[in-house]
Amino acid sequence: MLTLKLLREQPEFVIERLAIKHFDAKEIVYKIIDIDKTRRALQGELDSCLAEQKAKAAEIGKLMKEGKRDEAEQAKAAVAVLKEKSKDIETRMSAAEKEQNDLLPLLPNLPCAQVPEGKTAEDNVVVKLVDNIPDLGPNPLPHWELVKNLDIIDFDLGVKLTGAGFPVYKGKGARIQRALISWFLEKNTDAGYLEYQPPYMVNEASGFGTGQLPDKEGQMYFASADGFYMIPTAEVPVTNIYRDVILKKEDFPVKMTAYTPCWRREAGSYGKDVRGLNRLHQFDKVEIVRIEEPENSYAALDEMVAHVESLVKGLGLPYRILRLCGGDMSFTSAITYDFEVFSAAQQRWLEVSSVSNFESYQANRLHLRYKDENGKMQLAHTLNGSSLALPRILAAIIENYQTPDGHIVVPEVLRKYTGFDII
Repeated sequence: MLTLKLLREQPEFVIERLAIKHFDAKEIVYKIIDIDKTRRALQGELDSCLAEQKAKAAEIGKLMKEGKRDEAEQAKAAVAVLKEKSKDIETRMSAAEKEQNDLLPLLPNLPCAQVPEGKTAEDNVVVKLVDNIPDLGPNPLPHWELVKNLDIIDFDLGVKLTGAGFPVYKGKGARIQRALISWFLEKNTDAGYLEYQPPYMVNEASGFGTGQLPDKEGQMYFASADGFYMIPTAEVPVTNIYRDVILKKEDFPVKMTAYTPCWRREAGSYGKDVRGLNRLHQFDKVEIVRIEEPENSYAALDEMVAHVESLVKGLGLPYRILRLCGGDMSFTSAITYDFEVFSAAQQRWLEVSSVSNFESYQANRLHLRYKDENGKMQLAHTLNGSSLALPRILAAIIENYQTPDGHIVVPEVLRKYTGFDII
């Protein structure tokens, strides 16, 4: 969430930067500023009114001591009028604060200066390409055919048990899924990330803290009886561990990792993009989250991008790294790098990770602060990245590592976890 200070001091800058995200912020920005002026004026009235009450109360005691009962009664009546006036001002202030607090979350985060202009994914900038695409001959099989032939992932059984987008992993399919999770977590903890196992459901405050609410409630599964949301990513519970926390300088950097299943409705998805593992309602993902001092957050972002790259590279997959344009960025991000792996059978790039710096946007919503060297309270910066999302990684492994006779070679880094070299 953007700070009121920023909106007050640089409204035109905010409007200009949000235009990079193709968000017209002018009306909301100036409405918030007008409400803030009203609220601040009311605060001045309230302070004056309360000061007058205090003075009158002191006067009453003095008059009573002097035996001036009539004048004291008049002063009491004046205090009663002032109390009613104070209540009215407080009511108007509360209404103004509520309207302001309802509007502030409607503004996205500002894209940083490195974010390229553009409207769609076609305008994203490729910052690195490693195109070691295997030669699989003229008719490589897509992963949904390979896994059916090998009986390692059952999409039809998932439909029977739940519905489309909920696959069942079987035998070696389940083993390689577990191997990926174990390897990702091991690599993350080796890099200094503390492993957590958080809840898979969160409350509304947690959803608000990381920016999923009120922006993405239509994509989240909701347990109405309890008021809990199924998590769309481990970012939500893990980052919220530090909601309402004040850190010390020596606490930085905070580095966390977690494996969780994730749930997304993926409303409006259709066609070839949803075949097989391409787009699921339930999927597994390993996440990394960092909390940093502002001056270190972009160096941390570079480290996270390099770390995620090491995972993709370790699996031997063709990949590319994209810097997202303004129009393709998330609501909460200041800058995002996407990782895509190449699907050799589908002949298309599949997104497997987003690594983002949110700067102070989430921290403001989370009330996540730290004391600087002068003892002054500051907002921290938060970052997160997929390391990695499993379905499309697994799809790319299955397709890129397929053999002419329809089997799948297991990437070398996973073999100590699977206990087999080929499926």
